[in-house]
Amino acid sequence: MKENKHTEHHHGQSGENPLEIAPHNHRAVIGFDRNGIPKVLVPVSGEAHTHVDEQGNTYTHTHDGDFTEDYMKAVAAYRKTFPSKQDVLEQTPDPAVREMMLRMEQIGIDTAFDRFDQQQPQCAFGLSGTCCRVCNMGPCKITPKSPKGVCGADADLIAARNLLRGAAAGAAQHGMHAREVILMLQWAAEGKLDLPIIGEYKVRQMAEAYGIPTKRRQIRNITKDLTKVLLADLSRTEPDPYRTIQACAPKERQETWEKLDILPISAYHEVFEAYHKSGCATDGDFDSIMKQLLRCGLAFTFSGVVSTSIATDALLGVGDRVTSKVNIGALKKGYVNIAVHGHLPVLVKEIVKTGQSEKFVQMAKEKGAKGIQFYGICCSGLSAMYRYDGVIPLSNAVTAELVLGTGALDLWVADVQEVYPSIMDVARCFKTTVVTTSDSARLPGAEHIGFDHHHSNVQEIHTIAEKIVTRAIESYEARKGMPVFIPPYEIEAEVGFSVEYVHKHYGGFGPLADAIRDGKILGVVNMVGCNNPKIMYEKAVLDVCDVLLKNNVLIITNGCASFPLMKMGYCQTSDFAYGKCGDGLREFLAPDMPPVWHVGECIDNARSSGIFAGIAAEFQKNLYEMPFAFSSPEWSNEKGIDAALGFRLMGITSYHCVEAPIHGAPRLIKFLKEDTKETLHSSMVVDADPVALGERIVADMRKKREALGWEKIPQL
Repeated sequence: MKENKHTEHHHGQSGENPLEIAPHNHRAVIGFDRNGIPKVLVPVSGEAHTHVDEQGNTYTHTHDGDFTEDYMKAVAAYRKTFPSKQDVLEQTPDPAVREMMLRMEQIGIDTAFDRFDQQQPQCAFGLSGTCCRVCNMGPCKITPKSPKGVCGADADLIAARNLLRGAAAGAAQHGMHAREVILMLQWAAEGKLDLPIIGEYKVRQMAEAYGIPTKRRQIRNITKDLTKVLLADLSRTEPDPYRTIQACAPKERQETWEKLDILPISAYHEVFEAYHKSGCATDGDFDSIMKQLLRCGLAFTFSGVVSTSIATDALLGVGDRVTSKVNIGALKKGYVNIAVHGHLPVLVKEIVKTGQSEKFVQMAKEKGAKGIQFYGICCSGLSAMYRYDGVIPLSNAVTAELVLGTGALDLWVADVQEVYPSIMDVARCFKTTVVTTSDSARLPGAEHIGFDHHHSNVQEIHTIAEKIVTRAIESYEARKGMPVFIPPYEIEAEVGFSVEYVHKHYGGFGPLADAIRDGKILGVVNMVGCNNPKIMYEKAVLDVCDVLLKNNVLIITNGCASFPLMKMGYCQTSDFAYGKCGDGLREFLAPDMPPVWHVGECIDNARSSGIFAGIAAEFQKNLYEMPFAFSSPEWSNEKGIDAALGFRLMGITSYHCVEAPIHGAPRLIKFLKEDTKETLHSSMVVDADPVALGERIVADMRKKREALGWEKIPQL
């Protein structure tokens, strides 16, 4: 596509001539990579500007319509890169997934991949972010014929508002998780909840960081003070210092955020303000919307992630490195099989404890079962696997219905987030009982056994857990004779690589820092994120990983993206795993550390950040100076917006294979991919080719190393 620039006449103000301005573009320059993914190279000038014609006459116009035409073509090209169900069947790396997809097809049950095919072609306006339905004067869409919505909002403002609302929703989701766990910790300290505070070490460590007195004080009283601070950051209405930021964020970052005026008041406030600002006829200023986006990112990070991690580790303990079985083949016939699915760990802990007790194991055996076995879906499985024996992680959210399709599950316990309503259709087919436990997340046809809206029955947690396990045993008996199909694929994975474990194993971060300085390790990547059928399921994660390991990049992982890394053998100290590594990385890790360190569930990004911070501290460098990266190749949900944003706010660039809905907004594209390089020292990089994305990460790390003066860069 050719760039159309004026040379004979001028626009805007420049020099002495009030009608003379710098050349600008009438049409955006949108390039395409080899996969047809659009890349806006030069955005169109969307501002009104003045022309001087050959006769000396002046007139003012814009070129919004020209850009609209271009981005619609770009979106059409982007859609062509989406894989079909058949593509997934042929290319997804896990044979268990392939077999279960075929099995579901044979028995006539749709999966996420079928429904994705049925949705094609997806709405171009939605993909580009230029559809607005905030008020009932719309919905409005941006076209050459209609460059502005009814209220006057242009493409940039509409897309920015949509992105902000997504970030606010993500902050609310992790914020709800935070509220639940922090309150549970508080009630345990108060005696309202009959649970021990296992992570006393974590309570004392964090209390000291917050300036809470600890000497000669009972752990319960220290915990009460700590939870008050965490809850205040979550929910205060009056402006006051965000103490979790003060205690946990690097001073350089705090100064940067203060200068940008993006320090949040509280997580609740910033979510309120985000929906307020982005509502009809309130805030029409693009820069103001972007500032609120960054505030939501900080609230998400320090209340939704950091505070949640603190409270979880305080109540349930940090956990340790363990070896866990993984994948669908680990399902066991003849047992009362219970799957826990979601993100709230406290009730899950009690359910597992109850189901493993002698009383309930004997009850199961009396019904003809061999015992009771627990499995994990999504983050509940990842949180539990390194804390409690015998909880086997099976899949991320996208393929949860494939797990149900085995017919092996007697009870499915669902709490919040990443629980698709489609699981109910599969559960009914196999007479699997589904129990919901949170008033925030109900499913039609499911039984509800859990806390009420006000948590007035929280003291009944043990009774609730017993009711759920009893219901599982009843379901087992009622399901006798149901056909079971279990693909024979299982593997072992090393998990539980916390900051504490790294300290224990290496005696601190010094050896790790030395390996990075000496070039044995090129850099470190945190690879996370949910999954998305817009990119090849789970293969994108592995393709990026292969490039990184080959180039001696150490990988940290958590959340849904960690499942293919576990299932396909990357979280092992095996010949296969070491064979993926470059010489330097292999030399440093072998024989007892895997090339991918699994740190836990999605809130355990806090662990990854802690490892990053520990390494940077050894060099006395800022995070943005270090060869670090964040990558969520397949991200899909609203929390994914905030997760990437949180790391960019820390100065660490994020890398993705799926584009945000911003194609139609040149100013928003520029903000995310260019402008934040100056303000935050980071940006968002997108390439639908996962191999190319991995190579970009490596290239950027090499630049960081060169800037640091580390000349010993490993060569292939």
